[in-house]
Amino acid sequence: MPSDAPSPRPGRVVFIGAGPGVADLITVRGAARLREADVVLYDALTDPALRELAPDAQWIDVGKRGFDHAVSQGQINQLLLEQAGRHALVVRLKGGDPSLFGRLEEELVTLQAAGIACEVVPGVTSAVAAAASAQRPLTRRGTGRSVSFATAMTRTLDPHACRSADTEVFYMAGRQLGSLGAQLMAAGWGADDPVLVVSQAGWPDQLQTSHTITTLADAAATHEGRPTVVIVGAGAAEIQPLP
Repeated sequence: MPSDAPSPRPGRVVFIGAGPGVADLITVRGAARLREADVVLYDALTDPALRELAPDAQWIDVGKRGFDHAVSQGQINQLLLEQAGRHALVVRLKGGDPSLFGRLEEELVTLQAAGIACEVVPGVTSAVAAAASAQRPLTRRGTGRSVSFATAMTRTLDPHACRSADTEVFYMAGRQLGSLGAQLMAAGWGADDPVLVVSQAGWPDQLQTSHTITTLADAAATHEGRPTVVIVGAGAAEIQPLP
């Protein structure tokens, strides 16, 4: 059982991408580092089954959903500093991949300023899980040569959409599908361009629906209250049979 007595020197912090859903989507390296943890600061969307990899570690819930923060970013930063002063190995367990909309930079800056060693273990992001389960490749030879990742979550609930790639992926989009569709039209997407909406990507209760830009708002009722990814353009189209 980990001790709460302060370490003679600061420990290190490992950021681990837990993947977008069930526990077995974590990487082999991520699982190995998690097994070594003395304490784990975990996000809301990580699978509770991951506790089985580090049953003797102390688990601290620092989850937050959207802008309804149960734990503020400042509190998380302070917890990381405190725990690194007490334990040899602190794991910061983040849903998906730490570097995609995971506020990784803020936490790295805090730790580096204090001279605390860090490691980042990448994870599977929800866009990749959504595309895999739907069997709709994010890139397509000749038609889908670029992919853009953006967040649809804004403090004003007014998403900013663009057309900068053949496939556009929007995270945290569930609350504003109607306004996102209008923004996509204004950005130059066609009314009949394909859209794939996936909620709870990587989980057994995942849902996916297919739409066009003009019918995107119809997805709101199906995906309401669920973590949602929206894929627009080449990567959202159904694969076509060979001629």
